[in-house]
Amino acid sequence: MKSNLQPIKLFLMLAFSCTSLLVSQTSVVGKPTPGSSLSDAYGGLRLRSDAKTILAQATTFNKPPLPPGPPPGGRSRGGAKRGESAACPPAEPDLTALTPFTEENSVINVWGNTTVEHPNWFFYVPYTKNSDYAVEFVLQDQDSNEVYKKAIALPDKPGVIRVSLPSAAPALALNKQYRWFFTINCDKKKNSPPTFVEGVIQRVELNPATVKKLETTEPLKRYAIYAQNGIWYEALTILAELRQKNPKDATLKAEWQDLLKSISLDDIAAKPILSDKP
Repeated sequence: MKSNLQPIKLFLMLAFSCTSLLVSQTSVVGKPTPGSSLSDAYGGLRLRSDAKTILAQATTFNKPPLPPGPPPGGRSRGGAKRGESAACPPAEPDLTALTPFTEENSVINVWGNTTVEHPNWFFYVPYTKNSDYAVEFVLQDQDSNEVYKKAIALPDKPGVIRVSLPSAAPALALNKQYRWFFTINCDKKKNSPPTFVEGVIQRVELNPATVKKLETTEPLKRYAIYAQNGIWYEALTILAELRQKNPKDATLKAEWQDLLKSISLDDIAAKPILSDKP
């Protein structure tokens, strides 16, 4: 009887050892190693699988309510105003600020929140450097005092560009509204008005639990957290950077398009994000 049980025990021990080894190897392959890059951790099939799970948590961007007091106003698209002659040639789509906006009773409010002292703005620019137009970005405080001004170089081709508030510029104060302008002057003699977009940005603070979560998670999850909390500028910046690092990833491309469509910028959703900062 004992001799018959020994082969069975040996077989069971070998089967258990092989199963344990297979589980161990699977765990090592599925877990990113410390110090691995974003591309390594979310490359290929793993990026598509994890991204779908994480991005499903973000759903759509939660627009924050308008600030108390007078409405911020603004202008999300360029082009000539009613009754004005345009100096810049018509473009489709026109100069566009990648920023949330609302429109009620023909009044447009361009409005977004940030949590950083030196945020990034994104604009779709239809004109190129061959046009030789004067382009400028201006940031003002609540009293219309100039905080920052920079001449912007037009890109090599039409696309989405980024404008950053440099660390040397004054930091955005908490809970203060700042008005920004992005202007393209196509008339060197300045006899005709420029095409421009403008809006209001405010730096806000997230609760400590959310801040801690942001400090200990990877970029894709940070994007989802910012989107859920209505922090437009960080959500857009993170997603733009992820797309530039993973240009062939279909999930990130779809999320970018969905994000812009959620703020009624369907025509900008497929436009390229240009890698060079102006």
